[in-house]
Amino acid sequence: MKRMLTYLWMILITIPLSGCVDFGYYLQCAKGQMEVSSNSRPIAEIIEDPQTTPEIRQKLEKVLLIRNFAVTELGLPDNDSYRYYADIGRPYVVWNVVAATEFSLKPKQWCFPIAGCVSYRGYFKQQDAETLASSLRAENYDVNLYGVQAYSTLGWFDDPVLNTFVTSSDARLAGLLFHELAHQLIYIDGDTSFNEAFAMTVQIEGVRLWFQQTANPEEWQHFLDQQVQTEVFQNYLQTTHQQLSVLYRQDLSIEEMRSEKRQLISGAMEQFVQLKKSGKLDYRFDRWMAGGLNNARLAGIATYRELIPDFQAILGQCMGEFDCFYERVRSLGKLSKAERLAQLKGTSQPPLTVQK
Repeated sequence: MKRMLTYLWMILITIPLSGCVDFGYYLQCAKGQMEVSSNSRPIAEIIEDPQTTPEIRQKLEKVLLIRNFAVTELGLPDNDSYRYYADIGRPYVVWNVVAATEFSLKPKQWCFPIAGCVSYRGYFKQQDAETLASSLRAENYDVNLYGVQAYSTLGWFDDPVLNTFVTSSDARLAGLLFHELAHQLIYIDGDTSFNEAFAMTVQIEGVRLWFQQTANPEEWQHFLDQQVQTEVFQNYLQTTHQQLSVLYRQDLSIEEMRSEKRQLISGAMEQFVQLKKSGKLDYRFDRWMAGGLNNARLAGIATYRELIPDFQAILGQCMGEFDCFYERVRSLGKLSKAERLAQLKGTSQPPLTVQK
């Protein structure tokens, strides 16, 4: 019980899994985090365990190499995060719920005392997330419920490598570790766009350097090819987002608005089919699109990518030196959100060249 109370207190003030003042919600956060932490074992110990499967052993050996690279080459935190492994016996560690009203692309916000406000509410049990999703749908919200394979506690806990993502490709595994460690290094309360674009910049450049060091040009080229398709998909979603945004500003009756919304989304779904037929997109995006398109699913489309070229410009100005880059980003983090955005956009120039 003492350990549970310790976890509960820390989660009340730290974990960015969203929520209002709801003791039951915070309690499930504490219990879920304790479950993850209590199942964690040092990776070195698991590698030596004869019961460890060859596939997991090989992946965990790669994790240790990537983890050390993150410290020595990228200047990311040297702590116990991702030096432990936990098999939690399910495909996702948490399930997030995002909601937006019928004619808005602005997601509902849930706030924390320290972590600030975020546009999702997370649960360690899928059923709890589904209960919230159902209640929001009953209130006529567009809802997106999705599983999450990894998250960061921003350094308050030693985040372990999980069974949910350990068997991923080297590119995704390295990118995920770089991304989450970047959040531990710099995180600005209440500015998701800034935080995610910064972490994505570290992730992309980190993966490039990782493959460069491991002399694996084929894997790097495969990563680049996937990035091209990801960019096509993101542009497609962003276009749909913009079209809906224009629609919602029009002076229409509720029924007219609903009809126009249905037609626009139907057209967007058909466009996705055409993109696949043309070869610009492959099967990797089918699973995401199977959930359809709605305001909640489109609300965060610009969040992760809009500011990436501006962060890449800063990294380019720093000649690829991460200490310089982090110092510049920290300075931006001290400004107000409006000032930060203005200065960040002022740095924009052609992004750092990626060598194939």
